[in-house]
Amino acid sequence: MTVDLSGARWFKSSYSASNGQCVEVAFLDGGLVGVRDSKNPTGPALAFTPAEWTTFTTGLTNGQLNHP
Repeated sequence: MTVDLSGARWFKSSYSASNGQCVEVAFLDGGLVGVRDSKNPTGPALAFTPAEWTTFTTGLTNGQLNHP
């Protein structure tokens, strides 16, 4: 899938630390959600469907993605 990111409005979480080790998120056309590394804004980005994004964020909220 190819997604046009040229008009994306990227943002970081208000919980992000100021050390630059963050991801940025953009809400894209068609309901897609883009994610990229804030240290490499011209590098690769991932695009998730709304269902994938909901599953991911729910897993984070519920602690299902915590490292042991």
